[in-house]
Amino acid sequence: MSRPLNRADSSPTATTVRHLMFDDLEQLDQILAATSDMARDFVQGADDMDVTCRDFSAFDPSRPMPGQGRGTLDALRAAKEEILPLLAASIGPRYLGFVTGGTTPAALAGDWLTGAIDQNATGPEGSVTAAVEEQVINWLCEMAGLPHGRFDGVLTTGATVSNLLGLVAGRQWCGQQIGVDVDADGASVLPGFEIFAASPHASMIKDLSVTGIGRNSFTKVATRPGTEETDITDLKNRLATSTAKAKLVIASAGTVNATDFDDLIAIADLCAAYGAWLHVDAAFGMFAALDDRRAHFLAGLDRADSITSDGHKWLNVPYDCGIFLTRHISVLETCCRAFAPYLQTDAVGNMYINRGVENSRRFRALPLWLAMVAYGRDGFAGIVRANCDQAVNLAQWVRGHDRLELLADPKLNVTMFTGPGSDDDNRGLLSRINATGKLFMTPTIYGGRFGFRAAFSNWRMRDHDLQIVKDAIDSVL
Repeated sequence: MSRPLNRADSSPTATTVRHLMFDDLEQLDQILAATSDMARDFVQGADDMDVTCRDFSAFDPSRPMPGQGRGTLDALRAAKEEILPLLAASIGPRYLGFVTGGTTPAALAGDWLTGAIDQNATGPEGSVTAAVEEQVINWLCEMAGLPHGRFDGVLTTGATVSNLLGLVAGRQWCGQQIGVDVDADGASVLPGFEIFAASPHASMIKDLSVTGIGRNSFTKVATRPGTEETDITDLKNRLATSTAKAKLVIASAGTVNATDFDDLIAIADLCAAYGAWLHVDAAFGMFAALDDRRAHFLAGLDRADSITSDGHKWLNVPYDCGIFLTRHISVLETCCRAFAPYLQTDAVGNMYINRGVENSRRFRALPLWLAMVAYGRDGFAGIVRANCDQAVNLAQWVRGHDRLELLADPKLNVTMFTGPGSDDDNRGLLSRINATGKLFMTPTIYGGRFGFRAAFSNWRMRDHDLQIVKDAIDSVL
């Protein structure tokens, strides 16, 4: 029987809606069981599903919202029929586009709990969420090989927001070095602010617009021949000749195509000499530290002023989970602090509301925490090592193929290659490869040539999946 309603809720519409919600509460066991069944079927079926969906015409986005609800069990049935068949199997092993992790069982459990407990993870008042996030940040620093206690940070929605925080904090710090307060008085008080970057990620270019700096308002530094790495000599010359009083250098620890790593020690030396903030975009490359064959790529990361990374890439936690770390947490808190009487607290702990863009924050530390406890450092190291080996395996296969050409040897987890013929021919070839439904790759331009980009970052990829990938490519050549 439904619970009685307040007299204030006596209108027919309010009564019906509230009855549906209380009915759902009483049917919670069935609802959670049905949700679990749907989720299990999708997760376990991802190996056999087409990796992407090409035809969404069965779903009509212009359909009016229903006036009368049907309850959650009916809504779940509708989702199963109308939405789930049209999704990408991006959690599966052969989704090789972008840098997309799947979700491990522990991280999935953490994400479900996050939705159920519905904590607004702003700070330490009345909840352990802030302490959990603090622990997770400490563990992330440990995984990255960063010295204990040198860095602090915040979990964000993704690398775009983390890169944004790097720009904002860096600009504020630069102002402080010359006696101006950008946070209080605006960017116009800076007597020149110059940003230097060789291979900035698209999200950083977007952030240049969001911050009002301007998409085109950065100094393009040369790259080393045949790579996406910063040319140290060119960077030094540009820093030396700059007349800007405020300088920020963007470096890469794992570029999006060639997974190139900048010489962070040399760049940090230059930043120290010329008074520049060093921001390192290590969206997925930070976790190369877990592979002892590649950890040396990150030498000098501990000298960065700020670092961007992601949990929803190589750590295989659900979207969204970004990571921002900095050696100047007080500068970040100056830029992001929120003022309101209701936000005041005497509770001891970090106020994460003062470390990022959002005032309302999902408890995204919990999926990470569960995964870290469930699998430990060695579990994540196993994912990183396996994915790097898979990228090398595919590259070796391409190198020996009579109709494919390797564009660059993979340093990490991305294999870039192309097919026979012109760029237009290869655009068509990529479409045919993806149309098989057996794998999904994204396009790239590298060395002026159109190519295919296979990014291995999913914990479920195994040898037989790699063979399916190769067979699917061969089938359309």
